[in-house]
Amino acid sequence: MSIFLETITFEHESEHVLEHDLSTKSNFSAPKIYTAKGDLSKRWYVYFSFRDPITKKLVRMKNIYGKANYYKTKADRLTILTSYRKNLLKLLKEGYSPFEKNEELKKSTSKNTSNVKIKEEILPKPESDTSITNKAQDIGMPLNEAFEYVMKLKQNQVKSRTLQDYRLKTKAFLKWLSENYPDVKTIDQLSKKILLDFLNEIVIKTSARNRNNFRLTLGTILQTLEENELLKFNFIKTIKVLKSVPNSNKTFTQDIEKSIFKHLAKEDPILLLYIKFVAYNFLRPIEVSRLRIKDVDIQNKTLTFQAKNSNLKRKTIPQMLLDELPDLTNMNPNHLLFTPTAIGSFWDTKETNRRNYFSKRFKQKVKRHFDLNENFGLYSFRHTYITKLYRMILKDSTPFEAKSKLMLITGHNSMSALEKYLRDIDAELAQDYSNLLKG
Repeated sequence: MSIFLETITFEHESEHVLEHDLSTKSNFSAPKIYTAKGDLSKRWYVYFSFRDPITKKLVRMKNIYGKANYYKTKADRLTILTSYRKNLLKLLKEGYSPFEKNEELKKSTSKNTSNVKIKEEILPKPESDTSITNKAQDIGMPLNEAFEYVMKLKQNQVKSRTLQDYRLKTKAFLKWLSENYPDVKTIDQLSKKILLDFLNEIVIKTSARNRNNFRLTLGTILQTLEENELLKFNFIKTIKVLKSVPNSNKTFTQDIEKSIFKHLAKEDPILLLYIKFVAYNFLRPIEVSRLRIKDVDIQNKTLTFQAKNSNLKRKTIPQMLLDELPDLTNMNPNHLLFTPTAIGSFWDTKETNRRNYFSKRFKQKVKRHFDLNENFGLYSFRHTYITKLYRMILKDSTPFEAKSKLMLITGHNSMSALEKYLRDIDAELAQDYSNLLKG
């Protein structure tokens, strides 16, 4: 039988009589239905207030969800919540109190089968009542369903790369949870202790940075669930971020840099041009991997690209990089600029895979050849050339003037962000201070 037949035909004739007599009672407010203005992505429920026997004030009771939010149409949800509301109203009229055990009422309802029966899991309890039982609490959404619900909400809000990261991290968390807390099945069973145990294992096995990344992702997901009333409290907010030391890429010495360029000119010209986009145009490797032929405007000497924390941005292409480019005129504008075997070709793979491919290629062709350690990577070229440029500008400018000019070239969003970056790569060095030590 459909949800409509089951609920609409269930003692519908008694509701009007109960409503009519409500005004004679003052211990509770009339139960009402919250529909979130018709938004099915949020939880709908029945709510009411009951007079506290001690303070004599009306107190808002816990929301009654029941199984209403398992239904995916407005009509179905409203129908079942209307039934809950009607049944709750009859119980209140018969003397039900959320502040008492209601033993007499239970006996009378069990003897009289004509009375409305409400399952105990939807009976409301006051927020301050410490005797709330598991049956009286809301039935939590299964963890995998809750996480998948967040993915659906986020798919049009974040980039595909971010969404993929959400999926990978939640999958790892669920796997760990099944091995360490197999009885935890629903979102409401999560606790701060469980989340701490998971994050502590991450930091023990990997690093504080990786642990902080998991904390950030899980925190975002749990916060979304809290905002949509599927979770009472996001415990991640009370777990602090650990201090971590980032693995920064070091800058190259001038001799090593020249040797690498000379080596790649013979061994791998495609990788060399890829590196020059990082070095001369100060792009991140992921940004270079996104470039298509149509993004390179030779006539206006500009480059359009998707930056790290923004939408499309434009940069001037320096002439020394333009001189390195092949003729792009007859190439397909939608083809990628960099592929494994050619400049301007088709490559059907995700951008993270493209970035990772060139990082591995750099490791094989350069790092192994020059015996470079883990402190050197593709990012090192960006750091090297920003340092070089900053020190050149600084020769004829004050530090503030030099940074102002540099911001336009590097694309940093603020002076503070640029200054932090320069400190991290040790671009700012003190002048010789020997004269100060002589005094």
